[in-house]
Amino acid sequence: MTTGIDAEALREKYRAERDKRLRPDGNEQYIEPVGKFAHYLEDPYVAPTPREPLSDEVTVAFIGGGFAGLVTGARLKQAGIDSVRIIEKGGDFGGTWYWNRYPGAQCDTAAFVYLPLLEETGHMPSEKYTHAPEILDHCRRIANHFDLYDDACLSTEVTGLDWDDDAKRWIIRTNRGDEMRARYVAMGTGPLHRPKLPGIAGIECYEGHSFHTSRWDYEYTGGDPAGAPLDRLGDKRVGIIGTGATAVQCIPHLARAAKELFVFQRTPSSIDVRNNHPIDPDWFRELEPGWQAKWLMNFTTLQTGGFADEDLVMDGWTDIGKRIRDKVMSSGKEFTRENFIEAYEDSDDEKMTEIRARVDALVHDRETAEALKPWYRQLCKRPCFHDEYLDAYNEPGTHLIDTDGKGVDRIDATGVWANGEHYELDCLIYASGFEVGTEYARRAGFDAVGRGGEKLSEHWADGMQSLHGIHVHGFPNLFVVGPTQGANLISNIPHNLTEAGQTIATIIAHTIDVGASEVEVTETAEQAWVERLEAGAVARMTNSPDCTPGYYNNEGQPTGRRGRLNSMGYPEGPVAYFQYIDAWRNSGDFEGLEFR
Repeated sequence: MTTGIDAEALREKYRAERDKRLRPDGNEQYIEPVGKFAHYLEDPYVAPTPREPLSDEVTVAFIGGGFAGLVTGARLKQAGIDSVRIIEKGGDFGGTWYWNRYPGAQCDTAAFVYLPLLEETGHMPSEKYTHAPEILDHCRRIANHFDLYDDACLSTEVTGLDWDDDAKRWIIRTNRGDEMRARYVAMGTGPLHRPKLPGIAGIECYEGHSFHTSRWDYEYTGGDPAGAPLDRLGDKRVGIIGTGATAVQCIPHLARAAKELFVFQRTPSSIDVRNNHPIDPDWFRELEPGWQAKWLMNFTTLQTGGFADEDLVMDGWTDIGKRIRDKVMSSGKEFTRENFIEAYEDSDDEKMTEIRARVDALVHDRETAEALKPWYRQLCKRPCFHDEYLDAYNEPGTHLIDTDGKGVDRIDATGVWANGEHYELDCLIYASGFEVGTEYARRAGFDAVGRGGEKLSEHWADGMQSLHGIHVHGFPNLFVVGPTQGANLISNIPHNLTEAGQTIATIIAHTIDVGASEVEVTETAEQAWVERLEAGAVARMTNSPDCTPGYYNNEGQPTGRRGRLNSMGYPEGPVAYFQYIDAWRNSGDFEGLEFR
């Protein structure tokens, strides 16, 4: 037990704070941006270029132009497959980083492991945690480097995806009237592109200016994504609903600019040290070839409690893992799951006590400081790292409106009601995040229809079924890209995408080389993989029912088998999965797949 910390008292406090926030409606507390808010789904950055509908054929079509599409497209080109078309609803590549241009947006995982294909493109990140404009530029750099613009369909949204068993082709329909064909299709639609709104009573009644953070309105606020001051807010009373990762990054900018800023908080984020800094070009030039793959595995190893000779990344994520590991080692106990959990709880008590003490050290007003303290385990919600957020509450015009876990009461024509008090606002900003945990077809905007007319949503009605999180029985020549049922590494999603992209490119190249028209996972192999995941499943630190509600734990609601299947990963952990999938694809056997 950690010296000086009453662990049981902490657990009681955590449970009490969790219980305040439990709601019977779970994910249903959020609403889709429809009606008055439908424009939140539109592209404010690029107007679609008129073109004739397409009815041609490509070898590979990839749905989604974020990191998943870029990495897979790059690996396909490297494998000698030139006919690659990326279909993206945004007006350019970038995915999450195309839509998110709010002030202060930056990666919260170190750029050397977060940004893919740095070696291949020769790009040196300007700082340890790069900001959104540079990340978007890097997405464009990848697309240019691998000629992915050549056949791309941008400002194009897929509306239908059907397998033609006679032709052995996928038929892709879009909102631009296209009916194109592809031998192979991969889907990387991702969870972080479709904004959601809080289902607050009266939200549609507000008559002031409003927008979602993923569609930031610089015309109203002034400033730009590069960090110029929000100079049109000097006479404005601004409200923001939400204090998650996005809000943590943009609130300092709002606090410096607005006449008054009202931050409506349901649950505070944990705010650890960021310690961002520029990258030394001389140091970067000395990195040896293969450095990024080495850094990726080093980060993943340490972040998941493994052992490495050195910590190459040295950030808050690796610190979490090293603390747990060192606790186990110092105890003299065997490195078992039970001892790991004990060490995790003990080290977490220490870390969260430090994080709460940091609030006291930085926030001047005692009442505000108390309300900003997170009372839950660090991995219950995505940890945040920032060196300006807490200081923002020292600005004289910034007001934290803590709702003690209940959230905003209601919204009316002129402002927000919280704790029985009305706050009149000129502008209301929704920092309410994206749809996570909703049906894939709803997020993607289409449903894949495989052999015999079976929909993917039907195949997954009782939970995701796959091999490696990539292949689905009954859906030949179709590939799914994401972390689930693979490594399930949530601290650094791009690592999942990098491995999936390489795997898909290897399989498609092999299929072409052997002259097969189809590749498909067998029903037996799919079932065996799911059984393997379920048999070895362990409770994740991030989705415990004891945690305060959030998207990590299905808003505190029971998940059941379906929910577990939709969120589980390789039982031995991400490092073991990456080693496994590398050996699997390089063996040439492709066990579990049929080539016909």
